[in-house]
Amino acid sequence: MSAGDLAAVLVAMGVFAALVVLLYATQSLLRTMRDLRASVELLHRETIPLLEELRGTVREAGAEVDRVDHLLEAAESISVTVDSASRLGYLAFRAPLIRFVAFFKGLGRFARRLVGRPGARGPGRSRARARRGHRRAA
Repeated sequence: MSAGDLAAVLVAMGVFAALVVLLYATQSLLRTMRDLRASVELLHRETIPLLEELRGTVREAGAEVDRVDHLLEAAESISVTVDSASRLGYLAFRAPLIRFVAFFKGLGRFARRLVGRPGARGPGRSRARARRGHRRAA
Protein backbone atom coordinates (compact mmCIF):
# COMPACT_ATOMS: atom_id res chain seq x y z
CA MET A 1 0.00 0.00 0.00
CA SER A 2 1.35 3.28 -1.00
CA ALA A 3 1.17 6.60 0.79
CA GLY A 4 -1.51 7.80 -1.62
CA ASP A 5 -3.70 4.79 -0.85
CA LEU A 6 -3.23 5.35 2.88
CA ALA A 7 -4.20 9.00 2.53
CA ALA A 8 -7.30 8.05 0.52
CA VAL A 9 -8.36 5.53 3.18
CA LEU A 10 -7.79 8.09 5.97
CA VAL A 11 -9.75 10.74 4.08
CA ALA A 12 -12.59 8.26 3.42
CA MET A 13 -12.69 7.32 7.12
CA GLY A 14 -12.71 11.03 8.09
CA VAL A 15 -15.54 11.76 5.66
CA PHE A 16 -17.47 8.73 6.98
CA ALA A 17 -16.97 9.92 10.61
CA ALA A 18 -18.06 13.43 9.65
CA LEU A 19 -21.13 11.97 7.91
CA VAL A 20 -22.05 9.94 11.03
CA VAL A 21 -21.67 13.06 13.24
CA LEU A 22 -23.74 15.07 10.74
CA LEU A 23 -26.49 12.43 10.69
CA TYR A 24 -26.57 12.32 14.52
CA ALA A 25 -26.78 16.14 14.68
CA THR A 26 -29.57 16.14 12.08
CA GLN A 27 -31.51 13.48 13.98
CA SER A 28 -31.11 15.47 17.22
CA LEU A 29 -32.23 18.65 15.44
CA LEU A 30 -35.31 16.87 14.00
CA ARG A 31 -36.23 15.54 17.48
CA THR A 32 -35.90 19.04 18.90
CA MET A 33 -38.04 20.47 16.08
CA ARG A 34 -40.80 17.89 16.79
CA ASP A 35 -40.74 18.78 20.48
CA LEU A 36 -40.85 22.46 19.62
CA ARG A 37 -43.76 21.91 17.22
CA ALA A 38 -45.67 19.99 19.94
CA SER A 39 -44.96 22.76 22.45
CA VAL A 40 -46.17 25.43 20.02
CA GLU A 41 -49.33 23.42 19.31
CA LEU A 42 -50.00 23.03 23.04
CA LEU A 43 -49.37 26.71 23.59
CA HIS A 44 -51.71 27.53 20.72
CA ARG A 45 -54.49 25.30 22.12
CA GLU A 46 -54.20 26.84 25.58
CA THR A 47 -53.72 30.49 24.72
CA ILE A 48 -56.46 30.94 22.11
CA PRO A 49 -59.29 30.32 24.62
CA LEU A 50 -57.51 32.49 27.17
CA LEU A 51 -57.21 35.31 24.66
CA GLU A 52 -60.91 35.01 23.79
CA GLU A 53 -61.76 35.15 27.49
CA LEU A 54 -59.46 38.13 27.91
CA ARG A 55 -61.18 39.94 25.04
CA GLY A 56 -64.57 39.31 26.65
CA THR A 57 -63.29 40.60 29.98
CA VAL A 58 -61.88 43.72 28.32
CA ARG A 59 -65.23 44.35 26.60
CA GLU A 60 -67.07 43.98 29.92
CA ALA A 61 -64.58 46.28 31.65
CA GLY A 62 -65.03 48.85 28.88
CA ALA A 63 -68.80 48.69 29.30
CA GLU A 64 -68.43 49.12 33.07
CA VAL A 65 -66.13 52.10 32.57
CA ASP A 66 -68.69 53.67 30.25
CA ARG A 67 -71.40 53.03 32.84
CA VAL A 68 -69.33 54.59 35.61
CA ASP A 69 -68.55 57.53 33.33
CA HIS A 70 -72.28 58.10 32.79
CA LEU A 71 -72.88 57.86 36.54
CA LEU A 72 -70.15 60.41 37.21
CA GLU A 73 -71.61 62.75 34.62
CA ALA A 74 -75.05 62.41 36.24
CA ALA A 75 -73.59 63.02 39.70
CA GLU A 76 -71.77 66.09 38.43
CA SER A 77 -74.96 67.40 36.85
CA ILE A 78 -76.87 66.82 40.09
CA SER A 79 -74.12 68.56 42.05
CA VAL A 80 -74.28 71.60 39.77
CA THR A 81 -78.08 71.67 40.02
CA VAL A 82 -78.05 71.41 43.82
CA ASP A 83 -75.36 74.07 44.05
CA SER A 84 -77.31 76.51 41.90
CA ALA A 85 -80.55 75.69 43.76
CA SER A 86 -78.93 76.29 47.15
CA ARG A 87 -77.40 79.53 45.89
CA LEU A 88 -80.81 80.60 44.57
CA GLY A 89 -82.47 79.64 47.87
CA TYR A 90 -79.84 81.55 49.81
CA LEU A 91 -80.34 84.65 47.68
CA ALA A 92 -84.13 84.36 47.78
CA PHE A 93 -84.51 83.80 51.53
CA ARG A 94 -81.58 85.77 52.93
CA ALA A 95 -83.10 89.25 53.00
CA PRO A 96 -86.62 88.22 54.18
CA LEU A 97 -85.15 85.92 56.84
CA ILE A 98 -82.87 88.68 58.14
CA ARG A 99 -85.84 91.03 58.30
CA PHE A 100 -87.94 88.37 60.04
CA VAL A 101 -85.26 87.74 62.69
CA ALA A 102 -84.65 91.48 63.17
CA PHE A 103 -88.39 92.09 63.57
CA PHE A 104 -88.76 89.48 66.32
CA LYS A 105 -85.57 90.61 68.03
CA GLY A 106 -86.89 94.16 68.07
CA LEU A 107 -90.26 92.88 69.28
CA GLY A 108 -88.49 91.07 72.13
CA ARG A 109 -86.60 94.22 73.12
CA PHE A 110 -89.82 96.18 73.01
CA ALA A 111 -91.52 93.61 75.23
CA ARG A 112 -88.65 93.68 77.76
CA ARG A 113 -88.75 97.47 77.96
CA LEU A 114 -92.53 97.46 78.20
CA VAL A 115 -92.47 94.99 81.09
CA GLY A 116 -89.56 96.85 82.66
CA ARG A 117 -87.43 93.78 83.28
CA PRO A 118 -84.12 94.50 84.90
CA GLY A 119 -81.29 93.86 82.54
CA ALA A 120 -83.06 95.43 79.61
CA ARG A 121 -80.43 97.35 77.76
CA GLY A 122 -80.64 100.73 76.30
CA PRO A 123 -80.34 101.27 72.57
CA GLY A 124 -76.63 102.19 72.59
CA ARG A 125 -75.21 99.58 74.97
CA SER A 126 -73.76 96.30 73.80
CA ARG A 127 -73.86 93.08 75.85
CA ALA A 128 -70.16 93.24 76.61
CA ARG A 129 -70.43 96.81 77.88
CA ALA A 130 -73.50 95.92 79.93
CA ARG A 131 -71.62 92.99 81.54
CA ARG A 132 -68.60 95.15 82.31
CA GLY A 133 -70.82 97.77 83.92
CA HIS A 134 -72.64 95.07 85.93
CA ARG A 135 -69.32 93.64 87.20
CA ARG A 136 -68.01 97.06 88.22
CA ALA A 137 -71.16 97.76 90.17
CA ALA A 138 -70.85 94.47 92.09
